[in-house]
Formats: sequence, C-alpha cells, structure tokens
Amino acid sequence: MSFGSLPLLRSLDPAAVAAGADLPDAVTVDGVTLSRSDLIGAATSVAERVAQARRVAVLARPTVTTVLAVVGCLIAGVTVVPVPPDSGTAELEHILTDSAAQAWLGDAPEGTGLPVVPVRLHARSWHRYPEPPSDTTAFVLYTSGTTGAPKGVLLSRGAIAAGLDALADAWQWTAKDVLVHGLPLFHVHGLILGLLGPLRVGSPLIHTGKPTPDAYAAAAGTLYFGVPTVWSRVAEDATAAKGLADARLLVSGSAPLPVPVFERLRELTGLTPIERYGMSETMITLSTRADGERRPGWVGVPVAGVQTRLRDEAGAPVPHDGESVGGLQVRGPMLFDGYLGRPEATAACWTEDGWFVTGDVAVIDAEGFHRIVGRESVDLIKSGGFRVGAGEIETALLGHPQVAEVAVVGLPDADLGQRIVAFVVPRDGAPDPLPQDLINHVAQQLSVHKRPREVRLVSSLPRNAMGKVQKKLLN
Repeated sequence: MSFGSLPLLRSLDPAAVAAGADLPDAVTVDGVTLSRSDLIGAATSVAERVAQARRVAVLARPTVTTVLAVVGCLIAGVTVVPVPPDSGTAELEHILTDSAAQAWLGDAPEGTGLPVVPVRLHARSWHRYPEPPSDTTAFVLYTSGTTGAPKGVLLSRGAIAAGLDALADAWQWTAKDVLVHGLPLFHVHGLILGLLGPLRVGSPLIHTGKPTPDAYAAAAGTLYFGVPTVWSRVAEDATAAKGLADARLLVSGSAPLPVPVFERLRELTGLTPIERYGMSETMITLSTRADGERRPGWVGVPVAGVQTRLRDEAGAPVPHDGESVGGLQVRGPMLFDGYLGRPEATAACWTEDGWFVTGDVAVIDAEGFHRIVGRESVDLIKSGGFRVGAGEIETALLGHPQVAEVAVVGLPDADLGQRIVAFVVPRDGAPDPLPQDLINHVAQQLSVHKRPREVRLVSSLPRNAMGKVQKKLLN
C-alpha cells in the first residue's frame, strides 16, 4: 500500500460492519461511546443533511456531536471549518466571514446569523456515498493569528491521508492500539491526528474531555497524545504517571517538551516520550520513531515522504552539524494547498524551487536528527557574530529547579548587535533564583556565547488568547 491511498476514513466500512465487523467502542468522548455502526449510521445521516453544502462551520467542542458533524462532512465531501468554542466576537466574525461558511452544523453560539443544521445522535442512514477525490478540501483550519488576522489553511483529503499514514509508520500505530487524549478538536493535533488518525488506522479513541492526569491514567490506553502542559501535570502526579506504565507510546507535540519533564516521565512510567514537529500548514513532518532513538529536546527525523533543508538569510545551505542554526524548509505530500483567498501570502511562503518556508529555525545533525530552536522572527538572535536559537536557551533554563516559565529574546545592543536577555518567572514555593546563577547554569550546559547577558525576574509572561508568549512585548 502506498502512503495516502485507500478511503480517508478507511476503518468506517459499512460493508464490514454489515458482515459483523463492528467495534463497540470505536469512539468515546467524555464518557459517551459510539460503536462503529453508530458512527457510520449517525454520520451518514448528517451527510444527507449537508450534502448540498460547500462549506460549513462546526463549533468544535469535545463532544460526540462534533465527531459526527466532522465525519458526516467527510463522508459527503463537504469542507469543515472548525471553530474554537472560546472564540471572541471579533475572531468568530472573521472566521465566518473569511471562510464564507454557509451554516453551523451541530451546536452554534448564541445570536448567530447563520442557519443551524442539527446533528441528531440517534438518527441513522445507510446511504452509500462515493469517496470524494483526494484533492477535495477537507478542512479550513485557522491559524492563531500571531502575525495578523488568522489565515485559513486549506487541507486536502489526500494530504491528510498521507500525513496519517506516515505517522502510523513512524509510531507503529495499528488497530490494536487504543488512543487516549483530551486535546481540542479544532487544530491539527487533536482533530486530524487525534480523531481522524484512529478512524483511518482503526484504533479505538478515548477522548477524556479534559486532559487531566487522573483521566489519562483511568483510560488505560496504549497510545497517548498530549501537549507539554499536559505532560508537566502528569509528571507532577506520580500516581497518575505510574498508571501510564502499561502504555506503548507517550507522544508530545505543539510546543517543546522541557527536558526535566521528559526525564521525569521516563523515570515514572518507564517510557521514553516521542516528540514530533509540525504546523497547520504542514501537519507532522518530523518525529522520533517507535523503533528509533529518542533524545530530549530533539524532534527526530523526517517522516515518510518528507524532505528538509536549512537555509541562511541569503538562501545558502547551512551545514548539518548539530550546531549551525538555519531556517527550516520542508516538502512532502502532507502539505497544505494554500491560504484561503490569500494568493500573495501563499506565494510568499514557498521558495522558487518548491520548498515550504516554515518560519522556524532549527539545527540538523549528521544523523538527520532535528532540533527546533524557535521562530525565525522572534527566536533567532544574532549576538556577537553568532546565530543563537532562543528555544535552546529556554530549554536549558527550564531545567533549573527554581524556574517555572521563561522567555528568551534578543534586545538591541551597541556592541553585540543583540544581547541575550531571559525573562524568568520563578517557581512557586522556591526562593527566587539569583540571575548570575541562571546565567552560569546556561553556560555550563551550552556554549558560553549562548548564555544570557541579562536575566530579569518577572511575575508572568505576556500571552495572547491562544496562550502563546508574545515576545515582542518583552523589552
């Protein structure tokens, strides 16, 4: 089988269910369970109600209603616009207007001006729909809007299938697994990997509603997805962490996993976490492998079908020596088809020879292992003739027992060009660290030129609505 072949939701085969191959616990969301036949029958009923639509909005709460709405649209070949349930008025209006969504499917916010198409959990239809073409747009996913208004990322069915098959290969993910997570259903991590992944592979899904340590431990899965905040909480709860010891893989993504959390998870569970890298535009392009090396702070090698390279500001190649920092560029079958209605923005993120410019800076070693060191716009610091990634310094500082949060930036300096400054939130219950001790801590772990020239203790870091640190406000 080639990557990306077969129907997108290949485990949802009505003929197999009719022949007796049902799965009683195909999807469980916050305690509500749907069998494979429930899912097919109810989602096909949804498909019948939206089959004439072009694009519909789904208020992506973690419920079986959201699952049925998404699956019904995929059966019918209708494009889904997942909407974060906590969207503010301005964000909501922008997404609906920009996407030209024709209706809400399932739940809808109060006061909406769009028609609402209900999702009925107990309705059933056994109509058969042909598999839509692989270039059909499955989702318009909106970016977080850190550099302006959120952009609609166009993801095709073929790209999603290729991306999921590459991950199944890297993680040895099969129908024998039970996936557990409690992630939001409006981004790549929770929606594409966490919902469509099981429906393609055929593994049961348990969505815990909220990603709490107790809920993860109680689910008794084999494969767990989480973001670093989730894993940090698990690592602080020894009882819950030990409850994951019978799992096969713990996968962390969406942000760098602090090395102390990585090591603590390994100590408590006996499992070495899998780390991976991707973005809305590319899905997952890099990952450590179930059958390969896993290093704390590194996101592994390209998944099947993906190529990567590093370039400097002039477009020249950057050596793969594990130290030299360059802009990361990728290409592969799981990349997006562009930004909705924004041809200039789409063109701007591709090179003339067909590579996607991620906007992230990274290092690659001689074995092809990748480490992401931050965003090029705010995390690449040019200090004293060196090119330094802020993320590497942040990871080192997070390993200090008196540090809870940290953001590293480059501030203007007449001598160095930029000086490395660390904004540190001290850990509750511990004495405030001495700035010089933190500087020495970094100098002992990394090259001396990567040490902060200044450490500022702060009570909190500025964040946007999505929780991302707004480094441009640090000065």
